[in-house]
Amino acid sequence: MPIPMQVAYKPISKPEVGVNNYQGFTPGKTEVLRKGAKPYNARPLESDIRIDHDVEIVVRDGCRLYVDIYRPADVPEDEKLPAVISWSCYGKKYSALHMLPICVWNCCVPNEALSGLEKFEGLDPVVWCPRGYAIVSVDSRGTGNSDGSIPIMGSQDAEDCYDVIEAIAAMSWSNGKVGMAGNSALAIIQWHVASLHPPHLAAIAPWEGSGDIYREQFCRGGVFSMSNFDLITHFIIKTNNPGGGIEDFAEMYRRSPVTNAYWADKRPDMTKIAVPVFISGSDFSSIHTMGSVRGWLEVPHDKKWIRWSSHQEWFELYCDPRADKELHTYFDKYLRGVDNDWEKMSKVRWSALQFGDQEAIDGIELSDFPVPETEYKAFYLSSSGLTDQAPSETEIISYNSEDSKSIADFTYKFMQKSRLIGLPKAVLYMSAPSHDDLNVFVILRKRDKNGKLLMHLCFPFSAIPSSYKSIDDIPEKERASLNLHLGSVGVLRASHRAFDPARSIHEQFPFHPHDKEEKITPGEIVKLEIGIWSMGVDFDEGESISVQVSGSFPSIAEYTAFSTPRPKHEKNKALRTCITIEQPSYLLDWMLRLRHPQRLCPWLRTPVNDIGNCKGGS
Repeated sequence: MPIPMQVAYKPISKPEVGVNNYQGFTPGKTEVLRKGAKPYNARPLESDIRIDHDVEIVVRDGCRLYVDIYRPADVPEDEKLPAVISWSCYGKKYSALHMLPICVWNCCVPNEALSGLEKFEGLDPVVWCPRGYAIVSVDSRGTGNSDGSIPIMGSQDAEDCYDVIEAIAAMSWSNGKVGMAGNSALAIIQWHVASLHPPHLAAIAPWEGSGDIYREQFCRGGVFSMSNFDLITHFIIKTNNPGGGIEDFAEMYRRSPVTNAYWADKRPDMTKIAVPVFISGSDFSSIHTMGSVRGWLEVPHDKKWIRWSSHQEWFELYCDPRADKELHTYFDKYLRGVDNDWEKMSKVRWSALQFGDQEAIDGIELSDFPVPETEYKAFYLSSSGLTDQAPSETEIISYNSEDSKSIADFTYKFMQKSRLIGLPKAVLYMSAPSHDDLNVFVILRKRDKNGKLLMHLCFPFSAIPSSYKSIDDIPEKERASLNLHLGSVGVLRASHRAFDPARSIHEQFPFHPHDKEEKITPGEIVKLEIGIWSMGVDFDEGESISVQVSGSFPSIAEYTAFSTPRPKHEKNKALRTCITIEQPSYLLDWMLRLRHPQRLCPWLRTPVNDIGNCKGGS
C-alpha cells in the first residue's frame, strides 16, 4: 500500500510535440514499420515491427496508464510472445537516441547503434522484436498522458507496475511470461515490483539499479544532494495531467532530514524477491553500485547472477555484444523456455580496474562476493601515510572542510603486484573545533609509480574520439563523471554516525538507520564508521593507494541545480570549517585470494599471483 502520509509534489512542465520525441496522444493508433526502415535516420529495422500506441491499462485505483507495445508484425496469431517491460517516468518515446547527445561523446554510443524506438535506458525493439519478444514501454503514473501525480521508486510505482505486468500477461498475443530490463530508473523499479511477487513476472535484469535512494542518492551518509534529479525534472520528465506534479525530494528532506515512512518506502525488501535475477553493476556509478551489491547479498535464492562491469552502463547496454548476448540467453531461458547453457554461467564475475591508460580486466570468476577467503586487516592513518602498525602517539591532522581543494591524504606504496576486490571501510576519529556537525567524504585514489593520481576511463579506448590516445589528452571541458572515474567513495555526516550491525549487509559496510541526529560537542572526538562503496583495482609494484578525506564530495563535475531553494537544514555553516582527524583512525581493506599462491602481499598478508594471467577463486 502507498505510504500513510502526505507527500509534497512540485510542478513540472507539459510535453511539447517534437521535444524529447513526444508525439502527442494517439490512443488506438496502430502502425507497422517495415524492415529496412529508418524511422529516425539511424539504425534500420531488421524485421517488420507492429506498434500499438497509447494502449490504456487501468490500475487498481482507477488511474489510467498508457503504454506503447512493440512486437514482431509477422508472427502467426497462434504464436504467443514473451514481453519485456521498460518502466520509468522519462517518457515512453524519450529514447537514448534523443538523450545521449547531451552527454560528452554521446557516451560513445553512435547513432547507428540505436533505432530511436528504444525507451531511454531500455531495450531496443529493433534488436528484440526479431528475436520473438514484445517490448512494452510505459508512461508511469502522472507522466505523459497517464493519470495522477508522479511517484518515484516506491510502493505506488511498484503496485502500478504489478498491475501492468498482469495486464500485459493477459493480452491475447502474450505467452504469460513477463520480464523487466534496463538501467538506472528502469532497474530500480525491478527491485520494488519483484518483491511484491506479480504472478506473471518471470525474470528481472536490474543493470545498475540503486536499492535505497535515501542512502544511495539523495541523502547518502545523511548528506542531502539532489544529484542529477534537478536536471531530469527540468528537462526530461513531463506531464499533461492538470494539477499533476512530481515528488519534491528537497521539500520532503526539509520536512524530515532523518528517515521516516516516506524515505523507508524508497528501500525495497530484496529478501522477498523470488524470480531469477541477472544483476549488473560497476565501481563507478555515482548512484547504483551498492544497490547491485545488496541485491546480490540479499536475494534469497540461487537463481541469481551478478556481473561487474568496467564500462559505463549505457555503452554496455547498447554497444557491448557480449552483454547483449548474455541478456538474450538469460531471457530465452526464463521467458521463452529455451533449453540453453545459461545456468552454467558463473554466478559471480568481477572486474579489476587498472586505471590510467590500461583497459580493465573483466570476467574474473569469484566463488562469491565479497570473496569468502578475504583476509581483512587494519591500516592506520598517520602523518607518514598508511601503516600496518598503530601509531604510538596521538597525531592531529587538519584540513579545511570549507575548501574543496583541502584534503587529508594518506598513501601506501605496494611492494608487489596486488589485487584489491571487495568492500573497504574507514574508521575515523574526528572532531570539529567550533561546530556541532561535519560532513566527511573519503575517496580511495590510485597513484602511479611516480605518485601521479590516476583515473579510470569508463569506455574502451577504441570507442572514444580517435584524436585522444591517452586520458591526459582529454581536455578539461570533456572530463565528466560519466566518462572518468576517480575512485570509490564513502560519505557520512557525523550526526548520523549511529549504525546497526544487525542490519548491515556485511561487517565491512555498516548500516546507518539515519533515524536520529546526534550533534557533536565542539572539540569532541567521535568515532565514524564509513562504508566505502565497492572497489576492484589492480596495483603493480611501486604503485600506491591514497586515502583522501575532505569536506566535499570528490567528483570531476557536478550537475547544475535548477530548483531552489535548497533545504535550509543543509545551510548550517557548522558543516564548513576546519576539522581534525585523530588517531587511532584506520582503513579496513581487503585482498582477493588467487589460485596458485606464489608469495605473500604485505598489504594484507594474503597470497597473490600474477594478476594478469589468472582468475580469482578459492
